[in-house]
Amino acid sequence: MTPRKKRRLKKERPELGESGDPLALSPLVRAYLDALEVRGFSWYTIKNLEHNLFVFLVWCEERAVTRVSDITRPMILRYQRYNFHYRQPNGKPLGVRAQQHRLHAIIGLFRWLTRESYVLYNPATEIDIPKTEKRLPKHILTAHEADLVINQPSISEPLGIRDRTILEVLYSTGLRRMEIIHLGVFDVDAERGTVMVRQGKGRKDRLIPIGERAIAWVQKYLADVRPGLVQEPDSGALFLSHRGESMGLNTVSSLVHDYVKSSGIPKSGSCHLFRHSVATLMLEGGADIRWVQVMLGHENIKSTELYTHVSIRKLKEIHSITHPGAKMRSAIESSDEDPVSPVLSEDSSSLEKKEQIH
Repeated sequence: MTPRKKRRLKKERPELGESGDPLALSPLVRAYLDALEVRGFSWYTIKNLEHNLFVFLVWCEERAVTRVSDITRPMILRYQRYNFHYRQPNGKPLGVRAQQHRLHAIIGLFRWLTRESYVLYNPATEIDIPKTEKRLPKHILTAHEADLVINQPSISEPLGIRDRTILEVLYSTGLRRMEIIHLGVFDVDAERGTVMVRQGKGRKDRLIPIGERAIAWVQKYLADVRPGLVQEPDSGALFLSHRGESMGLNTVSSLVHDYVKSSGIPKSGSCHLFRHSVATLMLEGGADIRWVQVMLGHENIKSTELYTHVSIRKLKEIHSITHPGAKMRSAIESSDEDPVSPVLSEDSSSLEKKEQIH
C-alpha cells in the first residue's frame, strides 16, 4: 500500500484565531480538509482546496478577521470582487475558472460549517458564481504534427526511449497527465490491447484501448530501459524518473511541452494538447461521440461535445457539397473564362458608373 501523501503549501498558512477558540478560522479550515480526506476525496482535490482556502485566509488576515462567525455574506461578496479585480504578477487578471475555484472552496467550507453547527447560517449560500467561458481548445495537432512531436526524443538514449513511450501512450489513449504518471507496469495489457486506468478523475476506473505501435514502445521500454531505472523497493509505476521514482506532474508537463516546442510546429501545449487532438481526430475519423466519451473518461457527454465544434473537417466537406457558393466556379458551367474575372469586371464597371454620377 502506497503511503499517504502529506499536504504541503509553499507558504506557511496564517494561524487565525486564539488557541482554544472553537470558532477560530484556521483550525476549522484544517478540520474541514481532514473531514474531506476521511470521506475519500482525492489528494489532488484536497490540495487544490487547501491552496484556494489559503488565499482566503490571507485575505481575512489582512482584514483582522479571525473567527468564522465574523464572516458575513457582504464580506464574501467583497472577496468575490477582490478576485475579479486582482492582477497577477504578470499584470493579467485571474481566469474565470480560477475565480470559480476560489469561490467553490469557500462555499464548500461554509456548507460543512453550517452542517456541523459551527455557524448558525450559511453566509455563502446563493453566491452567484462567474459564468464559465465556452472556449474551444486553442491548438489541435493534425496527425502529421503529432508524428513530428512523437519523433523528437532521441531513442539512442534510455530516457529518450522512455519519453518516446510516454508520447506514444498519450497520443494513442488521450490520458490525462495524472493518469499517465499513475499507470502501473501491469496496467497495459499487450495481448488484449488495453490500458486499465485506475482511480482516474473522480476516482473511477476505466478500461480503454491502446494502439499496436504504442504497445510496441511500452514493451521496448519495459525490456530495455525500466530495469536500469528502477530502485528497490519497486513502486510498480510504469514510468520512472532518472532517480527511479514515480514521475511528477510538472515533470511530465515540461517534458511534453519541450518536445512540442522543439518540433517546430507553430502550436503550444502539453499533455492536454494530445488529449484534445485524440478526441478531435477520432471524431473526424467517424467515431461515435459516446465512444470518445468513454475513451476520455468524461462523466458528462457535454464535456465531449466540445470536440464536435473543433472537428471542422466533416463540416467543411458538407459545406463544400451543399453550399452553392463554396466553390470558386463560374455560375455558367460551360464558360471557359476565369470565374473571378467576370465578378471583378462587373464590380469595376459599377464603380465607374457611380463615380460618373457623383
